Amino acid sequence: MTPRLYLPSAQRPVRAKRTTLRIAQKVLPHTHAWAQVAFSLSGVTRLTVTDGAYLVPPSRALWIPAGTEHAITVLEDTTLLTLYLLQDGCSGPGVAPDEQPRWRQCRVLEVSDLLLASVQQMDARPDLDGPIDNSTGTTATLPPELLAREALLSAVVQDELRRARPVRLGIALPQDKRLRQLCEAVIAQPARHATLDGWACKVGASPRTLARLFRDQLGTSFGQWRQQVLLAQALALAARGRPVALIASDLGYASPSAFTAMVRRTVGQPPSRFFATAAAATR
Repeated sequence: MTPRLYLPSAQRPVRAKRTTLRIAQKVLPHTHAWAQVAFSLSGVTRLTVTDGAYLVPPSRALWIPAGTEHAITVLEDTTLLTLYLLQDGCSGPGVAPDEQPRWRQCRVLEVSDLLLASVQQMDARPDLDGPIDNSTGTTATLPPELLAREALLSAVVQDELRRARPVRLGIALPQDKRLRQLCEAVIAQPARHATLDGWACKVGASPRTLARLFRDQLGTSFGQWRQQVLLAQALALAARGRPVALIASDLGYASPSAFTAMVRRTVGQPPSRFFATAAAATR
């Protein structure tokens, strides 16, 4: 992944990197001294941080503050476009001081057409692929005309990120080892069991104990937490062009109407509307 070849700087505060990742490939937990935004141009990836997991389909991006440890799991062949921003852990992309607390944690963002187009136009070459400065023997910066273009694109990218609507697609993860094991199993196969009783044997704890841990560790019930998992999985399936009826079946719903009711209850929109951007991103 060689992030050192894409270091943001005062001269180039936003750097773009394009990477092709293969299914089942993993990037081990690591941190950066700069903020990061991850886009899946195609395919779906899962990014895991200490207290949560996020599925990133083509219609969404994930903001990762500086200093946040994260790992990547590739769920299908993916073209991952990453932005590195010269920001500290307490600052968003050019936001006012009173808005900064909201940018101190990971957040899933909607990707506008302008944001995606601007990011794709940025120079994604690593530093070692740039022209060599013969006087120093090191990689030189971009020519002035390309630097000026990149500065304009960077300004648009940061403004679009600041305006991007956050989407509740994060999946909270607990610290308790037994409960985390269960949660990761549900994320991997969300349709395997619909109730906590069905999952309890997976970790050797009683449903009552697990229900208490969900309340204590995550402040929610298993059913509410599992809905977030299903919604994130559904969006990933929609990004592949999967029809709503088949998504409902894949996720274990008895009928499309039951699935539609869950989506509407969770996000306030029917699936056709909520998934529209995901389907459009694949065309």
